[in-house]
Amino acid sequence: MTKILIIDDEISIRRTLKEILEFESYKVDVAEDGLAGLKAARENHYDVIFCDIKMPQMDGIEVLANFKLEKISTPVIMISGHGNIETAVDSIKNGAYDFIEKPLDLNRILVTIKNALDRRDLVEETVVLKKEVKKLAKSSTIIGDSAPIHAILEMIAKVGPTDARVLITGPNGSGKELVARQLHEQSGRVKSPFIEVNCAAIPSELIESELFGHEKGAFTSANKMRKGKFELADGGTLFLDEIGDMSASAQAKVLRALQENQITRVGGEKHIKVDPRVVAATNKDLKKMIENGEFREDLYHRLSVIKIEVPSLNDRAEDIPILANYFIAKICQEYGIATKTFNTAALEALCAVDWTGNIRELRNIVERLVILCPSEISEQDVKLHVK
Repeated sequence: MTKILIIDDEISIRRTLKEILEFESYKVDVAEDGLAGLKAARENHYDVIFCDIKMPQMDGIEVLANFKLEKISTPVIMISGHGNIETAVDSIKNGAYDFIEKPLDLNRILVTIKNALDRRDLVEETVVLKKEVKKLAKSSTIIGDSAPIHAILEMIAKVGPTDARVLITGPNGSGKELVARQLHEQSGRVKSPFIEVNCAAIPSELIESELFGHEKGAFTSANKMRKGKFELADGGTLFLDEIGDMSASAQAKVLRALQENQITRVGGEKHIKVDPRVVAATNKDLKKMIENGEFREDLYHRLSVIKIEVPSLNDRAEDIPILANYFIAKICQEYGIATKTFNTAALEALCAVDWTGNIRELRNIVERLVILCPSEISEQDVKLHVK
């Protein structure tokens, strides 16, 4: 039987609401103030809680704050005779499921209870999925259950323990860095550094210093010797992201470093032995760049001993519900708020979106929905906020 708690300092409200809900076959407990309500919620499991806002000793917002602190996740419906937009917003921000003004409307009460119970059922139905997501998150940063993701994980399991160089291709935001990190984590180099270089973010005149380091006085601002990424990654993994944006001069020097396993700092003469495992990634067609004279073919073959292609999110749409539930749980935890959920129609709506920004875009959209939408995110919410 569905069990409901009513927290209100007005005896007439408690009595009336209790009689109405018991007539609807709900089991109802009452508490005369916030402290008593908090005690009851600690000691019993309730499916729905009604809580007044204006009460002596502990008001409704304080009750919500304590529920959040003690991880009491029961849907809470706030009721108040002094309702305004600011109060309603405060209630929702503090974790309330909904807000109803006095005098209470019977139909509104019953519909709100039904919706809250539906949300509870949805949460219970997704518990198994979330457990699976947590297992995946612990064992791998790559989330998904589609055939392309299984193929990538199988490839990582084979290639990770070796020192083979890997070229990861795929569109922006598809998770190429996650593949690189997972290769590192499954290698014998896991206790050594994982060093990342975004070749597109570094000006061409600085890329060589960034990669190979420089000696003191090598150029005007070189006030002291500085090690480059190849040295810092020695014994570990060097991830060259956006390798297709590297200048021709830097390409030549990277090729030499890979051929000779040694580098020379800018402004220096000493040859320094280095042993990083190099993993590169790009969203560009390197073969076409080779044809156009924009990328060195010999460097391409040095980097692409093993090739892993990461699909776009549109090509692995069956992973969208798993990813969306993973992100919503993670973001709510980061924000310190009660976990929100997607209803089935909302997940279907997300699956229908054209994800040009891939996983990065999906995560940003989920964050937007967490901030702007109620506890249960609907299809209408998705259509309103996904643009």
